[in-house]
Amino acid sequence: MKKIHNPKSAPKAIGPYSIANEYNNLIFLSGQLPVDMETGEMVKNDVEKETLIILTNIKNILEELGSSMDKVLKTTVYLKNMDDFTKMNEIYGKFFTENHPSRSAFQVAKLPKDSDVEIEVIAIK
Repeated sequence: MKKIHNPKSAPKAIGPYSIANEYNNLIFLSGQLPVDMETGEMVKNDVEKETLIILTNIKNILEELGSSMDKVLKTTVYLKNMDDFTKMNEIYGKFFTENHPSRSAFQVAKLPKDSDVEIEVIAIK
């Protein structure tokens, strides 16, 4: 059975979608933007800081839902500029140190709120 989650540790949705859906012990997180949860402001123009904020938010969301970063099966990373891949990857590697999840990374023309990076994940509970 599908279960909808709108975790307190997640930035508010900016459209008609759920932050997270759970189905058969799988958690599907919508793409996360670099929203600083302390200020509520979105960080821009610093891919490393954006990636750090996004992955910290994802970590907090997963933990609130009974999962963790080591239970992430798949990530999808969207970058405004693929030249930022190395910077993003350096921060990303600090969150996934063993048993790395599968990953796709794409350069896209534009992201919501003009973000430089967005990341979505699928994890087990």
